[in-house]
Amino acid sequence: MISAGIEEKVRKGHKILAVLIDPDEYDQKRLTRLFSNPAISGIDLILVGGSLLHGAGIEKTIDLIKDLSNTPVILFPGNAIQLTRKADALLLLSLVSGRNAEFLIGQQVIAAPFLKESGLEVISTAYLLIDGGKPTTASYISGEQPIPIDKPAITGTTALAASYIGMKWTYLDAGSGAQKPVPSSHISAARRQIRGPLITGGGIRTEEQLIEAYRSGADIAVVGNILEEQPETLESFVFAKEQFLQSIVK
Repeated sequence: MISAGIEEKVRKGHKILAVLIDPDEYDQKRLTRLFSNPAISGIDLILVGGSLLHGAGIEKTIDLIKDLSNTPVILFPGNAIQLTRKADALLLLSLVSGRNAEFLIGQQVIAAPFLKESGLEVISTAYLLIDGGKPTTASYISGEQPIPIDKPAITGTTALAASYIGMKWTYLDAGSGAQKPVPSSHISAARRQIRGPLITGGGIRTEEQLIEAYRSGADIAVVGNILEEQPETLESFVFAKEQFLQSIVK
């Protein structure tokens, strides 16, 4: 199982680097360019999905990724129609930072019969939107306000409540195209409250921001938009992760 392998790495103190691929943003040429970079071997996970409603091209995108890479592919669905059996696993996201029942449980109910029949590994994930400096697609589609940047305690207690409910992983997201990544105070607040894998993404555009996410307690850091704009930066992110891991071993 994908989750068991990741959880074992997390228990051993490993840090994981993930790439988010939005099928609406990547055509075959752009995907091939990204995955032809030798540094792609330093990526641990590939997330596929987005916040838009149609979810077109997911199967085609995953087929191409699997032709180009052996890295595990995990679905990161924005809604119940962004599903396919072609992935290795799926993050079953529940938007616990908001109060919109549609994204807290509604979409999950719609998806449940397909997920049971599909055989996909399902990873229950508490999903928290954190203020990243500007409105994002995720906040607009969900109709929810993100947790304010100066309220890390809300993030911590929300993550704790979700863990008591039984959610295995926690994802703190500033949203696609965020001006700023999830603040270290929010990552640290969640880390103090939960034991399971902690993911952060949205707004990570520099090696320093990646390292700060790891240092604050994130187990998995996700980079997305910057690679759409500047795919050549992949190498610097992989190098930064490796340097950080070496620094904590010494």
